[in-house]
Amino acid sequence: MINELLLQFAHWMEAQEYSQMLVAGYYSYSWLEATHVLTLMVSIGSLFIIDFRMLGWVMPNVPATTIAARLHKPMIIGFVIMFITGALLVYAKPVETIQSLWFRMKMILLLLAFINAWVFNNRLKSAEGNWDNDPVAPGPLRTGAIISLVLWCGVVTLGRYIPYDWVDCTNTTNTTILWAAGCVDQLNAL
Repeated sequence: MINELLLQFAHWMEAQEYSQMLVAGYYSYSWLEATHVLTLMVSIGSLFIIDFRMLGWVMPNVPATTIAARLHKPMIIGFVIMFITGALLVYAKPVETIQSLWFRMKMILLLLAFINAWVFNNRLKSAEGNWDNDPVAPGPLRTGAIISLVLWCGVVTLGRYIPYDWVDCTNTTNTTILWAAGCVDQLNAL
């Protein structure tokens, strides 16, 4: 049911004039993709420095809250631009993207990364002050940092797989993969 609704929505988006313009423009799609990747480097790079500090791998003599406070603004700006350009990339090629197993797995990891970030920030605020100058953060914060690193590495890796068609709807007959990728037409044909 959800796959059918997503596919209908993707077909509707693909029929929009601006969606077609983004793909047809000589540089528009390439500039969008480049901006998405560059802001990914800013935001994920900032996040990794914070995570590495929690683990005691970088700048152990600098208070963790100082690093987090200084990197917060560029990280948030990077994330905002990254999500806007990511949404526009989906808007440019909605059917192809919505029916990508890699995209769907990326969205699941992205959701988990945001949940982890929310939990991590709450733990960071509640632990503030009593460990800030320690070279390594307390156990729960280190665990959150490791989970963050793993999830964001997965998001980036799966994002790089999206353009490749190893498991596109037309390249597989495995019903589980077809269902997971949202290949409604191919499933109905089987």
